Amino acid sequence: MKRIALAVILGLSATITRADDYAIIDDIWRSTDPLAQRDEYGLLHQGKDVNATDFAPRYKWRWVYYFKANEQLILQPAYVGSMQTALRRLGYYCGPVDGVFTPQVAEAIARLQKNSSMRVTGTLTDPVRRALHMP
Repeated sequence: MKRIALAVILGLSATITRADDYAIIDDIWRSTDPLAQRDEYGLLHQGKDVNATDFAPRYKWRWVYYFKANEQLILQPAYVGSMQTALRRLGYYCGPVDGVFTPQVAEAIARLQKNSSMRVTGTLTDPVRRALHMP
């Protein structure tokens, strides 16, 4: 009986070890929200607060956002709300997360650009999107 229990424990530990190598277990913790805050490793960084923009319509797949122009993205409340959350997480934005691209958001982007040695425009650009880990 002890040998069987030992074999089961060793078999499960080997399975878990291989699952970590192939990131099978990590897929359980991945969000289906394409605008969920992620770092450069793809790990989620979501807050506990629920904002009104969390219920705004969004695309089903994250890669769709990569083909949208920046001018189109700042008109979408879900994307702007996610950007406001990312700016707040980094300490650049203190206003409400309402999904509206306001002058406060532009100032927060300008501060991010200045601190990251980017060209300061105060608008959403591709380097800003990369700095915020957004699609």
